[in-house]
Amino acid sequence: MNLSRRVCCFLLVFLLSAAGSVAAAPATAEHKLPNGLRVIVKPDHRAPVIVVMLWYVIGSIDEVNGATGLAHVLEHMAFKGTPTVGNGEYARIVSEAGGSFNAFTSNDATGYYQALQKSHLSLALRLEADRMSNLLLSEDEFKKEIRVVMEERRLRTDDRPRSLVYEQLMAMALKAHPYRNPIIGWMSDLEHMRIEDVREFYRTWYAPNNAILVVVGDVQPDEVFRLATEHFGPIASKALPGRRPQSEPPQRGERRAVVRAPAELPHLMMAFPTPLLRDARKDSEPYALEMLAAVLSGSEAARLRRSLMREERVAAEASAGYDGMARGPGFFYLSATPTPGRTIADVEHGLRSEMLKIIEEGVTQEELDRAKAQAVAAHVYQRDSMFFQARQIGVFEISGIPHDTLDLQLQKLREVTAEQVREVARKYFKDEALTIVELDPQPMEGRKPAASGVRVPHAQ
Repeated sequence: MNLSRRVCCFLLVFLLSAAGSVAAAPATAEHKLPNGLRVIVKPDHRAPVIVVMLWYVIGSIDEVNGATGLAHVLEHMAFKGTPTVGNGEYARIVSEAGGSFNAFTSNDATGYYQALQKSHLSLALRLEADRMSNLLLSEDEFKKEIRVVMEERRLRTDDRPRSLVYEQLMAMALKAHPYRNPIIGWMSDLEHMRIEDVREFYRTWYAPNNAILVVVGDVQPDEVFRLATEHFGPIASKALPGRRPQSEPPQRGERRAVVRAPAELPHLMMAFPTPLLRDARKDSEPYALEMLAAVLSGSEAARLRRSLMREERVAAEASAGYDGMARGPGFFYLSATPTPGRTIADVEHGLRSEMLKIIEEGVTQEELDRAKAQAVAAHVYQRDSMFFQARQIGVFEISGIPHDTLDLQLQKLREVTAEQVREVARKYFKDEALTIVELDPQPMEGRKPAASGVRVPHAQ
């Protein structure tokens, strides 16, 4: 056994041992209020702090055509005050308590969180319960905030070429499912959004029986349950709309497009549909796909960096990615930027060649062991963060995966074989399922501010 193999095996043994020690940490406790609110508590007594994270099962997946961006706009408006907490007061109250806060919107959920000293647990729960049912949502504040959101779209998407590429990639890869729409919304929908649209979205979806409260930190579960009952208990549940299945029809041929935008370098993104984790115990392919991503770009020694960037020098950067949990469909991604003098065709050929090598030759046990060590390391070390623990619990539950299956998932990752990695590459990397979008860089000089949209060619 050569030195690198011995080091890799030693690291894997060490990490698996570490994973076992983390598994011995205090387990979570869960309680469901009569109004449907689920409360999940993870004690972590290493420091006298807490992270309170309230998840609503409402994201861009729940929007309809012509009304994209509503979940994100409502997240912005959630900081604009209630009858008892004025506009701007939320930030002042949390800051004066020595805490930090933020919010996020994803395809699947909207979340609000605070990190505070543990003595302020009741304060955090009171503030979240207040805006669950008492947001003012004034038209004057909406008119101001919608302009902020439109500017955010310009800065984060319209003025960022790679964001435009990803946006076009999803819009092409999906024809029916709402994941094809950007979380921030299409600019035309933002321009025509009304405050009544936001109010109706709020009245429909912000309810205790559509939310999960996660608390991680120096707390006792019974105390969290008592305070959650005190603050959220009086809020009535709601009759939620039925969620219809949103299945994407099979792709029947390669889809390809070009995005032309001011940029310094070309860029390429490829996506092919893959299964997501639905049953942590029975599924196997999602774990193999995670290992495939790690083999391709999980470290400096991974295939794409070693081959395309250092040996062939065809790519200035190259990566692979797979996110195995979501409410909607899943994808495996490949991306690359050619080095000066090389072309998009060169990096596409390079990405295809690396996938073909895995399909035809498989992966070595050495690189699989290294990929496993790195994947397990990411899972283990992230558990040191209370914020990550809260986020992880929420993502699992929103995706329909019990949060207490994490250690089972680590075990399943350890059990992935080289043949399983080869098989998922062979099964899912097919031309008829590929969506490919390239960035054709336009001159940067004389660039004008982004308008209300960027036109891109339709799929060929």
